[in-house]
Amino acid sequence: MRRIWLCADDYGISPGVNAAIRDLVARGRINATSVMVAAPSLGRAEARALSDLNAGERRVAIGLHVTLTAPYRPQSDAYRAVTDAFLPLGATLAHACLRRLNVDALAAEVATQVGAFVAHFGSPPDFIDGHQHVQLFPQVRDAVLTVARRDAPKAWVRQCGRVPPLAYGIADHKGLLLDMLSRGFRRRAAELGVPINPAFAGTYQFGSQADFAATFPRFLDHMPEGGVVMCHPGFVDAELQKLDPLTTLREQEYAYFIDASFPALLARHGVALA
Repeated sequence: MRRIWLCADDYGISPGVNAAIRDLVARGRINATSVMVAAPSLGRAEARALSDLNAGERRVAIGLHVTLTAPYRPQSDAYRAVTDAFLPLGATLAHACLRRLNVDALAAEVATQVGAFVAHFGSPPDFIDGHQHVQLFPQVRDAVLTVARRDAPKAWVRQCGRVPPLAYGIADHKGLLLDMLSRGFRRRAAELGVPINPAFAGTYQFGSQADFAATFPRFLDHMPEGGVVMCHPGFVDAELQKLDPLTTLREQEYAYFIDASFPALLARHGVALA
């Protein structure tokens, strides 16, 4: 059996998402989640409730979901000195590719978010990734990898390249972009000696026609030992609707994972949760 990480992103974005993620961890249906310390629904109680799931036995790897895009706001004084608001995703990527971001402010912001994670959970994150995959962007990747090596030396950092790159065809435009961005990310991680995951899956077109049950099994087909499958389960609530366009599909993902047939699906594909 190949042991993989099934990682629920966005813990902290809303109470409904937090509750769904904790429920899936308790059921043994996911084994990793990444936490948004910049989101409004990560208080001490929410952090403690997640940490308590590892009491007695380790059930879940808890990572940092670095957040650098709107509508969230900077956590560090250094970043707020440049601007008091993050840019939208498209503008963030454009500025990064044109190398217009302030590198010192980026490093300070990532370090501040790592520090906030430690304050909530008592130790550095098990791994680091990024909300909307910002950790892959030019300039941002240098800040994330440098801070990870210094402040979370035991953590691995998520790359989002698929194995093989065209394993799921060319229709997944988001996956192709992440493949491209991940090449430079992997090179930089190797230069700095920062560990990364060997493969990634989980992208699909978020829309009303999406069928998660039909999509998910293909994520497992080429997944090697230690690979990461990203997911976004959750319950829709007012806070989520205010902050994020991905809403009802989260409930579809949650329903898929709690189904009694899910463990058998993993077994048929020769994978187990690490």
